[in-house]
Amino acid sequence: MPRLVLASASPRRREILRAAGIPFTVRSAAVPEEHDGSEPPEDLVRRLAQAKAMAVELKADDEIILAADTEVVIDGLILGKPAGADEAARMLRLLSGREHEVLTGICLRHAAGALTDIERTRVRFVSLTRGEIAAYVATGEPMDKAGGYAIQGRACRFIDRIEGCYFNVVGLPVALVYRHLKRLAPGGWI
Repeated sequence: MPRLVLASASPRRREILRAAGIPFTVRSAAVPEEHDGSEPPEDLVRRLAQAKAMAVELKADDEIILAADTEVVIDGLILGKPAGADEAARMLRLLSGREHEVLTGICLRHAAGALTDIERTRVRFVSLTRGEIAAYVATGEPMDKAGGYAIQGRACRFIDRIEGCYFNVVGLPVALVYRHLKRLAPGGWI
């Protein structure tokens, strides 16, 4: 059976894989998630996922390294992880009462090469008051989340509609990952 290596320190990605019953180990390396704003969001998430996968050593022929990068996009603007409370509040004001897109690039690196793909999910926020934004930011939850919110946490009350994969918004489009794992190693993931 092939061995999956998650190239991520994200507890959310680990939780998703565990819930799906996909066995894995974790081996991650620090990769700067920098961008200058000129790169299209789709290219950015693919590039960062691939860079994360390439930064982790492939130790055996039966290993498959999984890396991912998730970004929130509104009006062509990429909203990464906020640097502080003010930036988180700014992001939430921008998302308030509007629809945005969550993009996750994945890369599955294996002995014969690498496969990259992307998942898109549309998310709609209800209109938020300044008080709601301030209270949510004060919880600290937005600080390490793309777009400054966690759909699986307290921000779930702000979201009235999604189109696409819920788990993509959490940080890992598990159905897309599973579909590719089955293609790379049929029968090895049940």
